This record gives sequence, C-alpha cells and structure tokens, in this order.
Amino acid sequence: MSSPSKRREMDLMKLMMSDYKVEMMNDGMQEFFVEFKGPTESIYQGGVWKVRVELPDAYPYKSPSIGFINKIYHPNVDEMSGSVCLDVINQTWSPMFDLVNVFEVFLPQLLLYPNPSDPLNGEAAALMMRDRPAYEQKVKEYCEKYAKPEDAGITPEDKSSDEELSEEEDDSADEAILGNPDP
Repeated sequence: MSSPSKRREMDLMKLMMSDYKVEMMNDGMQEFFVEFKGPTESIYQGGVWKVRVELPDAYPYKSPSIGFINKIYHPNVDEMSGSVCLDVINQTWSPMFDLVNVFEVFLPQLLLYPNPSDPLNGEAAALMMRDRPAYEQKVKEYCEKYAKPEDAGITPEDKSSDEELSEEEDDSADEAILGNPDP
C-alpha cells in the first residue's frame, strides 16, 4: 500500500472519530460527504450543510476538492456549483494539513471571515460590501431555507421512543409496569 493511500485512510478515520458524520459515495475512500454545521455565534449558526469531499490520488500532497451540496449564501462559495474559493485549499495546501483541519478550522474561518474582494458569488460580495445588514439577513434566510438537517440529507439520530422518554416519564412508566405496592 502506498503512503498516500495510508494517509488517506488515516485522515478519513480521524475525521470520523472527530464526531463528523461521513457518508461514503462508493467503495473507495476518495469521495464522500461530510455533515458540516455552521460556526456557533455566527450568522451561519444552526445551518447544516452536506459537503462533498474528493481526495485526489496524490492526497495529501495535493489538496482535496471541497464543495457544498445544499445552497449557502457566501461571497467565496459559488451558489450554483457549491465550489469553495479558499486559498489554503486551492493554493497554499500542505501535506501537514488533514481533513479535520478542513472542517474544524478552514471552513469555519471561511464562514466567519468572508473575502468579498475574491468572490465566486459576486452578488453576495457586492451586497456584503454595500449593505452588511441586508447581506446578513440573506445569509440567515438561506440557512433557514436550504441548510436544515433534512436539506443536507441527514437523518435525525436513530433513537427509539423509549430512549427519548424524560426521567419523569421513565419513572411513571416503571410504576405502571410494577403496579402499586401492596398495602
């Protein structure tokens, strides 16, 4: 097994162990989807996106291809294709970086600090520079409209109704089963 494929496996496992939901696209480890949540205390908070990741054969020496599947309103994300314009992924990638860096550092930083002077979405960039409150409102509208867990194709956690009972309900259920104590 070559070094890049070992590294690919290791990085993918590390990403899965970091509590990210990862959905493989096929039998290989080169294409997959990752659930990405908007950073807390940002205008993207509460949004959930399905992000497509494609690892090139030369990964980690060549950067992964990253794209949002469900819509996001952002100057550095192409609204139609979901492609991301991010220097660290497109130009300054280093084998020192891994997939966890992409989802814990690079994408959150992109959402927190958009660069309207290097846009993929010219309308979002222009609105951000011209009318920041209107831009922020449009981001929130997109989050509500396109970035709910079901929009990202993510199903809620599989919990049976028994597991979701509160403590009080749980106690009353026990009493119903056991009955009242004999006098």
